[in-house]
Parts: sequence; structure tokens; C-alpha cells
Amino acid sequence: MSSTYSLNDLLAQESQLQFTFFNNQIAWALGCKLKQLAEKRKAQVTIEVYAFNQCLFSYAMPGTQPDNLHWIKRKRQTVLRFGHSSYYIGQYNSAKHRVFEQQDHIDADLYCAHGGAFPIIIKNSGVVGVVTVSGLPQEQDHQLIVDTLAELVESY
Repeated sequence: MSSTYSLNDLLAQESQLQFTFFNNQIAWALGCKLKQLAEKRKAQVTIEVYAFNQCLFSYAMPGTQPDNLHWIKRKRQTVLRFGHSSYYIGQYNSAKHRVFEQQDHIDADLYCAHGGAFPIIIKNSGVVGVVTVSGLPQEQDHQLIVDTLAELVESY
């Protein structure tokens, strides 16, 4: 699995794309902005913004499948467990020449290391949630989130 990003690039994204605060209204704005960008790119994706142990935004665009929700849950759980984007986790494991989902301590029904889930981080506090997209190739799912966060985090 080759990537246009190095592991350091992916960690830098997590370091840079952090909020000073986050709440339900910002979650809604994030979800809406993701939907708008996906529509602009003519991408058919399912979107979830999950924070504070609950789903704060969920939308399935026309052309998506119920299976996208299963992918979202597995990607989200990976970020919540390991504290990094699901794309980083996949690339990290690939660099170690192993398949994340085939490790003994990983239940592949609950976790996956495919791009498209990114931690919602409050500066100097930590991970409070996850924004997830499913429906595109994994690097494009990841990029859609990164591009959206880059626009939004400066406002909050």
C-alpha cells in the first residue's frame, strides 16, 4: 500500500489540524463542510462526526451503501483506540511489513486501518472524537477530511 504521505507527514497533519475548542455546533459545521466538499468533488461518501461518546453528525450521500456505515464504525474505533488517523495506522503497519487486521490483538470485525478516519483533537487536551468518511479509495477519504479540517480549524 503506497502513499503520497510519509508517516511524518501524517503525524504533522494531526499536530496541525487541531481545534482550540469543539462542541456540537462545530461538529455540525464540520459535517456540513465535508458534505459540501464531497458534492463539489462529485464524491459519493458517508460521513460521520463522532465526539463525546455520541454521533453528532451523520449523512449518507446518494449512491452510498449500508456497508459504508460498517466501515465508518471500524475506522472510528481504530482512531479511538490508537489515537491516530486510521490512514496513519495502516501506513505504520505497512511500514512494519504487517497487516493491521491480521494481528492477534486486533478483531477485524471491530477495527480496520483504512484511511478515512481522523482524530478530532483539542489543543493541549487530546482526542475528543473522530471525523470519518467512507466511500472513496482510502487516501481520497483521508484527503477529503484533511482538506475540510484545514479550512475549518482556523475558525475554532
